[in-house]
Amino acid sequence: MGTPSGHAAFLDPDVNKMLKKVLNEWGKFLKSPESASVLGDDKEGWFGEAANKDIMQVANTPLQTQHKFEDMFVCDPTKKHYGYKSWDDFFTRQVREDARPVASPDDDSVVANCCESKVYNVVRDAKLRAKFFIKSQPYSVLDMLAHDPLAAHFAGATIYQAFLSALSYHRWHAPVSGKIVRAFVEDGTYFSEPLFEGVGEPGVHDINASGIGVAQGYLTALATRAVIFIEADNKDIGLMAFVGVGMDEVSTCEITVREGQHVGKGDQLGMFHFGGSSHCLLFRKEVKVDGFPEVGRDENVPVRSKVAVVHSS
Repeated sequence: MGTPSGHAAFLDPDVNKMLKKVLNEWGKFLKSPESASVLGDDKEGWFGEAANKDIMQVANTPLQTQHKFEDMFVCDPTKKHYGYKSWDDFFTRQVREDARPVASPDDDSVVANCCESKVYNVVRDAKLRAKFFIKSQPYSVLDMLAHDPLAAHFAGATIYQAFLSALSYHRWHAPVSGKIVRAFVEDGTYFSEPLFEGVGEPGVHDINASGIGVAQGYLTALATRAVIFIEADNKDIGLMAFVGVGMDEVSTCEITVREGQHVGKGDQLGMFHFGGSSHCLLFRKEVKVDGFPEVGRDENVPVRSKVAVVHSS
């Protein structure tokens, strides 16, 4: 992935079409009853002591809770595999409403967090077009939004981006109450990473042990992603955008809302399947938004909690 030839190969549309076929078959297996065999409580199972401890540490740390798995997630602990029918059924598990309440449900100036995720970046005045094949990984808004006609509204946008680890909850929730204006999935790359991640320039850029996680800015323009435009009820927000970015084998970004639908803050928008991912919120240049979580904090920001505040213009 990190060599010049690999970099070129994983950007090739034909290569990605074939990878998609492979990943689709892998996805079918992960949705099959056979895949549930890894959900046991044995040493290597997902309900074994080690995996359960890791999952619940990630889930409990943000709010310093002591929830058990069944307190946090919708399941039936009296049934085999807690009632999950496949590995994907477990991976896309739903969080319990009371474990992740919606931030200030009656205050539409408070923006809710779309995903259980770790802050990656906050950028102001993002350009519509930028060269994202460089180490600084600037956001290229037109490319992020798949050159949709509505992308022009986001020149100079404020962008918030955060990362979902494989141990995190993987459904997306509406940041604001409003109408779904556009919602689509843009196919893209699956294993492309910028050359500075690997051995493209020996002696200049060493291999980064953090892997693909530090290439999240780059992936917003190239990876397979879900793009959802929302016209917020709050006129101080107006049109905003959510982008769900599938990283590596996350070949399925599933949108569960439809264009024209009205959603309430905290309602489900969709989900990632099969692995860790990233997501962005985009606010237009004229929107006065601040109060984002601190970049670099170790723990996740809880889904549906306050992620920003918008002020009257």
